[in-house]
Amino acid sequence: MNDDVEWLRPDEVRAWLAVAGLLEALPAVLNSQLKNDAGVNHFEYMLLAGLSESPGRSSPTSEIAAFAAGSLSRVSHALTRMESRGWVERGPRGGPGGQTAVTLTDEGMEIVRRAAPGHVAQVRELVVDRLGREDALELGRLAGRVLEGANPAVHRMLMDRYPEQDVRPDDRD
Repeated sequence: MNDDVEWLRPDEVRAWLAVAGLLEALPAVLNSQLKNDAGVNHFEYMLLAGLSESPGRSSPTSEIAAFAAGSLSRVSHALTRMESRGWVERGPRGGPGGQTAVTLTDEGMEIVRRAAPGHVAQVRELVVDRLGREDALELGRLAGRVLEGANPAVHRMLMDRYPEQDVRPDDRD
């Protein structure tokens, strides 16, 4: 054991265990809803949703991997499954580097349409309504700071894709 480590105080342990518990429990709840509504898991949904919001429903593999916070290997395996179901297509993307582009098909878009209402309702119930809008936004800001240290590439992509402005303005306040 390293005696130079500054061990967590009891209140810090409690805070960390709440975060760790959330990181385990929330994906399980979201996976269950998505499986029931559309036959996809949360990771697959994030890939499909990311593509649905991309210009032309197409994105380089590396960008969609960052959106879903997955390794290129994990994304490649998921895309192979989704390609076999007809939800996405992969092909060369013009430009430097010879990147592979992933494009959401009409069938894939239908999966997003089936999954999204229940997913948004679940996120709203578990996070936004439970915390209130301001605390939910603060949680997002705090999570972003942690994400910046844990995975800077994903953090950068999220900040580029979703700047501090309201991305879907409406009359809810």
